[in-house]
Amino acid sequence: MAEKIKKSESEWKKELTPEQFNILREKGTERPFSGKHTNNKKKGIYRCAACGNELFLSDAKFDSGTGWPSFTAPISDDMVETEEDMRHGMQRTEVLCPKCGGHLGHVFDDGSKPTGQRFCINSVALDFKEED
Repeated sequence: MAEKIKKSESEWKKELTPEQFNILREKGTERPFSGKHTNNKKKGIYRCAACGNELFLSDAKFDSGTGWPSFTAPISDDMVETEEDMRHGMQRTEVLCPKCGGHLGHVFDDGSKPTGQRFCINSVALDFKEED
């Protein structure tokens, strides 16, 4: 993993769109079925919209029916970080970008094979690089 990015929240606010800032820095979420990557079926790599860190391959993406892009696993275990999230009266596991600390979404144990996990990620937190 590359060196961690350290920026102030005001620096992030200047670089990100208001919606990206809300999700990546303030741990917001987008409305289900509203994201540009929810129905994307193209081959490529999903990267962090804040820093470009490569997170998920399109081969790991599946249709969970939840309204958010869902993946069975990250590219490798060190490409995401997780931590306990007790906000909103629920116990969940938050998924973060290890390079910039941006909030990506949450991971649940109700996913598809082979891992059984569902990385439920906000489209706004992702950029997509299509394979050539």
